[in-house]
Amino acid sequence: MLVPFPIACFVGALLTDLAYWSTAEMMWADFSAWLLFAGLVMGALAAIAGLIDFFGNRLIRSLTPAWYHITGNVIVLLLALFNAFVHSRDAWTSVVPTGLILSALTVVVMLFTGWFGWSMVYRHHVGVAD
Repeated sequence: MLVPFPIACFVGALLTDLAYWSTAEMMWADFSAWLLFAGLVMGALAAIAGLIDFFGNRLIRSLTPAWYHITGNVIVLLLALFNAFVHSRDAWTSVVPTGLILSALTVVVMLFTGWFGWSMVYRHHVGVAD
């Protein structure tokens, strides 16, 4: 139940970065910074829960998609953390081009990790009660 929050925050950060890029209105850059912070906090909580599941069940660890999923999610959090540092700079350089590229990369990697997460639930029935 924690996973949708960082997804919404990181996608929102990309959207507000795009809004800042097209308008140069500083409010959008501020929104991006706050969304990245909230996404990192909620992502850390989701990561703790995910790590407990991953390391607590050898059957999950035996699944190849689980390894791709966990590795991808670590990459997402590292990209978002670096992006938060980039967004802490002032004005135009806080978003264009590095922040915008990092936000887009974060969302692209989340698409892959989401697919692997879907695979674990719907193909391998991880976390599904019979």
